[in-house]
Amino acid sequence: MDSSPSSSMDRVNFRTQVLTRHLKNPRNPATDLLHTAPCVSYSPPELSEPPSKFDTKSLRKLLDGQSINEIDYVFNLMMQSNLFCPRERGGKVFLSPDFNQSMEQQREMTMRRIDYLREQGAFDGWFTKKGPEGDLWRFALAETATIFDHSLGIKLGVHFFLWGGAIRFMGTKRHHDKWYKPTETYEVKGCFAMTELGHGSNVRGIETITRYDASTQEFIISTPCESAQKYWIGGAANHATHTIVFSQLEIDGVNQGVHAFIAQIRDANGNVCPNIRIADCGHKIGLNGVDNGRIWFDNLRIPRENLLNSVADVSPDGKYLSAIKDPDQRFAAFLAPLTSGRITIAASAMNTTKVGLAVAIRYSLTRRAFSIKPNEPEVLLLDYPSHQRRLLPLVAKTYAMSFASNYLKMIYVKRTPETIKTVHVVSSALKAILTWHCMRTLQECREACGGQGLKTENHVGHLKSEYDVQLTFEGDNNVLMQQISKALFAEFLAAKKRNKPIKGLGLEHLNKPAPIIPSHLTSSTLRSTQFQTDIFCLRERDLLQRFVTEVSQHQAQGESKEHIFTVTYQLAEDLGRAFADRLVLQTFLDVEATVPAGSLKDVLGLMRSMYAIIMMEEDVSFLRYGYLSIDNAAMVRKEVLKLCSELRPHALPLVSSFGIPDAFLGPIAFNWVDANAWSSV
Repeated sequence: MDSSPSSSMDRVNFRTQVLTRHLKNPRNPATDLLHTAPCVSYSPPELSEPPSKFDTKSLRKLLDGQSINEIDYVFNLMMQSNLFCPRERGGKVFLSPDFNQSMEQQREMTMRRIDYLREQGAFDGWFTKKGPEGDLWRFALAETATIFDHSLGIKLGVHFFLWGGAIRFMGTKRHHDKWYKPTETYEVKGCFAMTELGHGSNVRGIETITRYDASTQEFIISTPCESAQKYWIGGAANHATHTIVFSQLEIDGVNQGVHAFIAQIRDANGNVCPNIRIADCGHKIGLNGVDNGRIWFDNLRIPRENLLNSVADVSPDGKYLSAIKDPDQRFAAFLAPLTSGRITIAASAMNTTKVGLAVAIRYSLTRRAFSIKPNEPEVLLLDYPSHQRRLLPLVAKTYAMSFASNYLKMIYVKRTPETIKTVHVVSSALKAILTWHCMRTLQECREACGGQGLKTENHVGHLKSEYDVQLTFEGDNNVLMQQISKALFAEFLAAKKRNKPIKGLGLEHLNKPAPIIPSHLTSSTLRSTQFQTDIFCLRERDLLQRFVTEVSQHQAQGESKEHIFTVTYQLAEDLGRAFADRLVLQTFLDVEATVPAGSLKDVLGLMRSMYAIIMMEEDVSFLRYGYLSIDNAAMVRKEVLKLCSELRPHALPLVSSFGIPDAFLGPIAFNWVDANAWSSV
């Protein structure tokens, strides 16, 4: 290669000429392309999506029923106050807590919002509104507040449903007369001290001890060891003045089991009472608007009348009195009224799921990515089959589980002594599967929104940390699944012992011959209500029989009941899920049966089929135990994709029917371009 100075100079001159021509050229194809390409713009999905084929108000009524007015009332109260942090983004006003605030500031804001709702009369009549209507009103109020902020919902729930519920159901007239009014007005701020450092789900194992002093007619509550400190007590760290204390009751050296007592922990000025120690649980991954605390009792003395005595009492001279002699039955009767906590958790999980899906679906109807063909517009996210597969089955499952949540509320508000067991089992099942569904849906929505899902203001990502606690409080979900199986086992054996058909818990199908599943499934078969009911019932029946057989084999070997249920947990969890899934399907069918023929019934049919078929695809038990062959499982998968394409035109009206005001969704659900424009910085 020539390396002479003249050669090097020639190369420099050549490059200079090329650059000069390039800079002088007024038309550069590359830059022309950049200048002529249109900017990404936002267009409301209402302008591009087909009109709804069904009445969205009618569908919302199926979801919210007679509580619509109460729900909208609470939404409007929150939208009227600056305490709920309204902010303008992209031409719309949104409400959500300021999560940039410190933990202490978030706690104080939660309390200020409660004070505002109280001043507006939102809680008036909390204890005096009777019957099913009163219970449904209470549920609607708490659940709607939770849509704004989980901390607000939890704080209300602890005060009214746990503290207030204990007074209402575990107490008697003397407690109602003394505590109802100050609880409703927040003169008394209540909390609920059940969980301990060493015991959570195993309430019977708690270590706090209460003894009776007949000479002063007082109970003495003590924390005997560090593992007995009350832990995660919502409201205890800052605001609560009183608490319900769950403790072992010891009378004359005999442990009578767990009982509940009223104890004051702060005076009217907020000072911690003598013989009480309180510490903060500290910062959490979510719910930092709730002041969770720890409590120690140093031989705290309380009046004899502070024992909540609906099930058992202690006479002035120290005699233990109870009409229920069996300790197991007494414990069950004692805790039975607290089911309302699981009901509100299940319902709130559905509301949170709706927020996530409404944001993710609306975003996917306006956000585009990639062109399939040259010179064509980029494709809407929800027009990709893969995106439909991610979100639309979750929409169908959310409708199915919302109907089941409504069913749970109705059997609770209409409960009788004979149905208490059913309420307990159903609430355990639905609390577990609905909260699992909530967390799984929020994760999918977060990913479906890409980077925008990470922004707190868009909700879907942040809600995961706020709601994660659902999976373990009011009962660890895996433990609840095992409790359900134990209950089904007991019902099965009781019916067999009586030599009578089994009745209750929806198990009447066990009295009929086992359904036969076709060897070859077609699209029409998969969508038929008979097939869907048959395969869900077959799964539950078979798993119950397997569970009974396995437990019986262990019993024949002389193993203890406790050990048996420990080693059979896998089958127990499969059975628990089968019971819950069959229950959800049945409640969907019951709702569908109330709707006259027409477009709404058609859409409900699509969603019900999607729910049933997606459960067959996702739950491995259908293959594991042979309810589906490999070939039929492949047919199930194909049918899911077909249903996705059929549900796609209904996506917008389906999430609109959730009835959540725009202000409670995230900016990316609407004009996400303007919401992120420089002018909004």
